[in-house]
Amino acid sequence: MNNFAKLTLNWYFRNARVLPWRNHPDPYAIWVSEIMLQQTQVATVIPYFERWMNRFPDIPALVRATEAEVLMMWEGLGYYARARNLYKAAKFVMKNYASTLPSSAGELRKLPGVGRYTAAAIASMAFGQDEATLDGNIKRVLSRVFKIIEPVNTTHGEKILWGIVNEHLPAGHAGDYNQALMDIGALICLPIKPDCLGCPLKRICEAKKRGLQGELPVVKKKTKVPMIVKSAIVVIKKWKVLLLHRKSTGLLGGMWEFPSVEVNEDPERELTVLLNSRYKLKVAKKSHLLTIKHAYSHFKLTEHAFLCTLKSERKLQPGFEWIPLKALSKFPMGKVDRQIAIKVLAEENG
Repeated sequence: MNNFAKLTLNWYFRNARVLPWRNHPDPYAIWVSEIMLQQTQVATVIPYFERWMNRFPDIPALVRATEAEVLMMWEGLGYYARARNLYKAAKFVMKNYASTLPSSAGELRKLPGVGRYTAAAIASMAFGQDEATLDGNIKRVLSRVFKIIEPVNTTHGEKILWGIVNEHLPAGHAGDYNQALMDIGALICLPIKPDCLGCPLKRICEAKKRGLQGELPVVKKKTKVPMIVKSAIVVIKKWKVLLLHRKSTGLLGGMWEFPSVEVNEDPERELTVLLNSRYKLKVAKKSHLLTIKHAYSHFKLTEHAFLCTLKSERKLQPGFEWIPLKALSKFPMGKVDRQIAIKVLAEENG
C-alpha cells in the first residue's frame, strides 16, 4: 500500500463520519444514498434518506409505489430526474436481476441515473469491489495534494484525476479509501480556509508546500446563467384549485404546478395573452398573490403568481385538473409551486 493510501486510511479509521448508510447491510440503501448525494450536501440528504428507507425499505417496495408517491418523498430535495431514474432503475433491477442489485460497476452503469462515479461508489462501498471513484470533494483533495493545474471540471482534468485516484487505490480497501477521501474533502480540505494543520496528507501535499491552497483546484468558469421571468395563475372554484400535471420528462417532470407562462417585460399584462395562446385559458386577473425568486442549476427564476378567474368554462386541455384545496399537500410540487400552494392555503384559511 502506498503512502498516500496509508495516510488516508489511517485517518479514516479514527475519524470517519457516522452516516446512516455507511456499512449498511443492504446495497439498496447505499444505492439510494449515492443517488440522493448527487449535487446535494450530506446534512440535507440524511433526513430524506431516513424517510425514504422507512417508506421504501427495499426494491420491491419502491416498485410497488406510484411515481407520484416517489416524487412526494423526494419533494424539496431537487433534481427530480434523480427520483424518476431511481424508480425506473428499481423496475429494471426487478425485471432483469430478480430484485438484486448487480455488484459490478459495469452492470450498475446500465441502470438509469447511474454514471461512472456512482457505479464505482456503489460497487466499492456495497460490494467491496476494487473501484476508485471521483466526486467534488475527492477532486479538490487530489488537485491540492498532487498540484493539478488543469481545470478539474474539464474532460482532460477529470482524466488526470481518474488516473491518480486509480493509481493509489489500495486493493481490498476501495470502499474505505473512497469514503476517506470524501470525508477529508468534506471536513478538512475545504474549498475556503482548509484545515491544513489537521490534514493527514499535509506532509505530502504539494499545495501546502507551495502555498497554493487558495488557488487549487482550478475550475473553468461556467457561462453566465440566464434569468427567466414567469407568471403563474391561481384559479379557485368551489374549494378546488386548477393545477397542471407536467409530463414525466425534463425539469420537474411528473410534478404538479400552477399554470404558468414565461414573460418578457410586463408579467401582468402578458399573462392573459400568453395563457390563451398556450393553453386556451381565458382568465381575468383579480390581484397579485406573491413573487418568488429561485435558483436552479442552469437558470435563475423570478415567478409572479396572480389570483385569477376563468372567463370561460371551455374544456380544459389534457393535464389540467381541479384539485381540492385540502388535498394540495398530497400532490408533489417543486419549491416554487409549493410556496404558492402554502400562500394559497394561508389566504383561504385566514
